[in-house]
Amino acid sequence: MNADLPNGWTIERIRSVSGDAQAGLLSLGRLVVVEQHGSADYDVLQPDAILSFHDLCLVRADDEWFMGQLDADDSVICWASYGPDLAEAIRGL
Repeated sequence: MNADLPNGWTIERIRSVSGDAQAGLLSLGRLVVVEQHGSADYDVLQPDAILSFHDLCLVRADDEWFMGQLDADDSVICWASYGPDLAEAIRGL
C-alpha cells in the first residue's frame, strides 16, 4: 500500500501528520481534473497517488501535490497546486 507514497512516507505517518485517522490511498482509476485560473475549463491530471482525507484529497501529478475534493461521482476536482512537498501539502488541508 505504501508503494505509491513518497520515500519515507507510510499511510500511518500520513494519518499522524494530518491528524486524520481515516486518511487513505484511493485508486487511480478515476477522473482527476484541475481548474484553470480565470477560466471555466479544466485540465486532466494523470495522478500517480491520490490521498483521501474524508472529502478532501491530495493528488500527486507531475511531482506536484494538488488539493481537491472528491466529487459525488468519485472524480476529483482540484483547485491548486501545493508544491512538491507532501508535508507542506498536508499542512494546507
